[in-house]
This record gives sequence, C-alpha cells and structure tokens, in this order.
Amino acid sequence: MPAHLRILDTDASVDAAALAGAAPWASVTHVELADLGPKLRLWSRRKYIDAARARIGAAADLRPSITFMGSGDFHHLAALLAERVEEPFTLLHFDNHPDWVRLAPRWHCGAWVNRALALPNVQRVVTVGVCSDDLVDPGRKGGNLPALDAGRLALFPWQHAPSRVRRHTADGPGHAWRDGQIKWRNLAEMPLPDAIDMVLSSIPTEAVWITIDKDVLPEREALTNWDQGQMPLAALLAMLQATGQRKRVLGADICGEYSPPRHANWFKRIEARMDQPARDATDRQRIEDNTRTDCALAQTLIEACTTPAAA
Repeated sequence: MPAHLRILDTDASVDAAALAGAAPWASVTHVELADLGPKLRLWSRRKYIDAARARIGAAADLRPSITFMGSGDFHHLAALLAERVEEPFTLLHFDNHPDWVRLAPRWHCGAWVNRALALPNVQRVVTVGVCSDDLVDPGRKGGNLPALDAGRLALFPWQHAPSRVRRHTADGPGHAWRDGQIKWRNLAEMPLPDAIDMVLSSIPTEAVWITIDKDVLPEREALTNWDQGQMPLAALLAMLQATGQRKRVLGADICGEYSPPRHANWFKRIEARMDQPARDATDRQRIEDNTRTDCALAQTLIEACTTPAAA
C-alpha cells in the first residue's frame, strides 16, 4: 500500500516541493495552520488546539501517512495525530528530549508525551535517543517518572550519565534503578544491531506509530531550534528500517525544522530565550542539509510503511 505525504503548514519551514519529489507518494495533502502557528508554537491554549484538530480532521485521514509538522516547537501536534489511531499501538518516539514534563502547560512541546500516554489505544511510549539535561535530576524537573515506573514508558538514551532520583523506580527495558540512581542502557555503548533489538523488543504491539524530532540528530546532520543530541542519522535510518521489517507501521510524523522564533507572547519569548540556543540560519547550505535529511527520512519511512511486515 503506497504511503501518503501530509504537511502541516505551521511555520513555512518545510520544503514541500522537495519532499513531494522525494518518494512515490500516493497523495500529497497540505493542512493550512500558518495563521494558528504563533498560537500553537511552544505551547497552546485548548481552543487553538481544538481549531488545529478540526482542520486536521477535515482532511482525509489517509493511511499510512507521513506527516511533516515544521519546527520542534510544534511537536505537541503529534498527539493530535496519535489520537486518530483506532487500534492498540506503540508510539515510537525519537527525540533528544523526553517531552514528559508534568509541570508544563497541558499542550506544550515539552509535555505532549503525557497527552499521548492518556490515549486509550497507546499501550506504551518508547522514547529513543535522549542526550539532554532533562535526564539530570528528572524528578525535580517534573519528569513523568511514574510512567517509567509503571512500564507505560520505556526510555533509551543514546548516551547519558545515571540520573539521580528521590524514589525507587522499577527496572525497565532501558534502565535499572540502583542506590538512588537510574542507570541507563545507553544505545551508543553497544553494537547498533543489539541496540535495535533492545528497542524493538520493548514494543509490546504489532502496530507502531513513529514520531521524530530531528533534534535527536547531531548539528552536522540537522539544524533545529533546540539543543541537539548525538544519534547519527545512519543509526536512526537503520532503526526505522528495522521497525518496518518487524512491525506494522501505521504512519509517522516528523518535526525539527529550523524556523526563526518570533513570539508576540512575552512568556513564549522569555521561554525561547531561556531554553533554546542561539542559531545562525544565514548559511543556506545548512537549510539545504536539513532538506536532504528530511528526504532521507521520507524515503526510509515510506519503505517502512510498505514492507511486507507493515502491509
């Protein structure tokens, strides 16, 4: 079954023409969200989320679909796509950040995993590639340790030191608790085939939805609005390919384009200055590198959605 391309036009950062020519899509759909973009960016009130949900819902829900959403500031829109899945599935999440903060606004790009965990059909969220400081004393920072403890969430850093925690946490597929610390099973410290096997073995369902924030990649392979991780593009592509071979991929979404932050809201402006590193996007080559990475992801994902295991 051919895959469909869907672009949520939030900030004009997605090169729609390049993506349309990157793979043999069954169809290409644009959902116009530019007027809502400033209200949705970073975090949003419920009424703007409802407006975005209505526009996404008005477009044909073609499956399997691969959706590009713009900057990582819009990653919380992934929950609007996940809520449309009508069967039990696992959300396979690639990101430099766990996006699990319980102290943030309800619809926030750093908290949206909690919205996904509340969906009845999400059996588990499997987060892969985190290197960020979000895992330094995560309980104090509002991380959803109860979901990790309950096994609803499995987390596999690419590379991270042990995390100090204030409560016992049950061992999980990607970690073990010892002496007041979560000791992570870092994927970078093992052969890639073993890392892939470990991640895929943690997926309890046949059906998978893939969500990717390109800040999981190092800066040499993507230019994003956020601090970036260390997972090489080749490793990400290999894991996506293996997922398609072993699981039934329902669809995917990708964010992490670079778009200059222009916030009218003062709270968002302050948050962006505090949390996001300064970026120089004047070098056109870096934007073109971003587009090439998008096309490589699209080509691998369309194969993952259409391999016999995914049919």
